[in-house]
Amino acid sequence: MRLLHYFATLPAGKTVLWCYLLWYLVNVSALFDPSPAIWLNSAGISLVIGLALRLSVSSATGTATSSAARWQTFRLFMMPFGVSSFATLIKGKGYVLVFPSDPWLLGASVSACVAFVLGCQVLRLAARVGPSPGR
Repeated sequence: MRLLHYFATLPAGKTVLWCYLLWYLVNVSALFDPSPAIWLNSAGISLVIGLALRLSVSSATGTATSSAARWQTFRLFMMPFGVSSFATLIKGKGYVLVFPSDPWLLGASVSACVAFVLGCQVLRLAARVGPSPGR
């Protein structure tokens, strides 16, 4: 129930981040390359850039240990990983910006995002309506 509530109350900014993740997962699954060099380089970039991002948002008094702060830190390290691995995997594959030239892959990517947004909207509407009396 907590997960359903989370998605029902998801703000627009976090909805966009989830769509970014879905876009990444659809494309990476279609173009996956098991070469360790891709993933090790991406992990290295993630470590360097993630640390810089973490330092840029940390307060002078220290770091918070709340759950929200841990998720923010996780995202600060995962975003550079996603960007670098995505860039490596799409190189020479006919992408324009982040859009695949393959209509099937483009459709799958857009469909994943649209389905997610619609699912969140359905959950949001269901949370407003609530259960009927007597249930």
